[in-house]
Amino acid sequence: MPKNNIELILKELKHKKMVALVAPSFVADFEYPKIITQLEMLGFDKVVELTFGAKLVNREYHRILRTSKELVIATVCPGIVEVVNKNYPKYKKNLIKVDSPMIAMAKICKKIYPKHKTVFLSPCDYKKIEASKSSYVDYVIDYEQLRKIFKDKNLENVKEGKKIFDRFYNDYTKIYPLAGGLSKTAHLSGIIKPSEIKHIDGITKVMQFLKKPDKKIKFLDVNFCEGGCIGGLHTCKIPIAQKKKKVIAYLNKAKREKIPLPRRGTFEKAEGLKFNY
Repeated sequence: MPKNNIELILKELKHKKMVALVAPSFVADFEYPKIITQLEMLGFDKVVELTFGAKLVNREYHRILRTSKELVIATVCPGIVEVVNKNYPKYKKNLIKVDSPMIAMAKICKKIYPKHKTVFLSPCDYKKIEASKSSYVDYVIDYEQLRKIFKDKNLENVKEGKKIFDRFYNDYTKIYPLAGGLSKTAHLSGIIKPSEIKHIDGITKVMQFLKKPDKKIKFLDVNFCEGGCIGGLHTCKIPIAQKKKKVIAYLNKAKREKIPLPRRGTFEKAEGLKFNY
């Protein structure tokens, strides 16, 4: 996978401007805000979280679910997309044609930082594959690789400093990496009944549902991994419940942060971009 060439990425970091795309699942493996300092010391010019991209994706889901008459299957998890396309072709038409937060945020960064290379930090292999297919993501590093890089570069014990992410801040979508995070943050009240929404984490359970679906369900919010993205193959091996606590604590901390307006994600930043296909 050329985009996952660590040697090349580290070489590029020395002389090219690069922006790190950080999914909120990072908090299960890395400390906030220390990770921002670590990435900057590694050579990243900008460090951006995907939470604003998730907000834009939610807006598309909200729009589509408002008028949809048939089952809609979430596509934020590329593992789910792969399994449905390969094993359940009759459900291909039900896959929602909306970008993932990674692609949405990469598009925004290409607009705002046109001279920067984009590097996605990935919790799993399916996201690495998705990144490899996108013209908006230049490189990808998984969490295991990043932990090793920090160790090799003696960045494990750096002082965290008073860092915040560059631009595009959004707080409530920080729970996106948890099972059901999409449906919980997409403001679907009044659009679809709670009884018509089902979130499932773990591909075995997802496949069981697809083999014998509940006809009342109109929106399927699903993840390939147990626990959601925090259960990704390249995340640390602590219990899912412990990872979930870290995400919730991170969200609560974010709500108390005073983020200056220029750092916040506003819709005009995405003007002219399309997040559906």
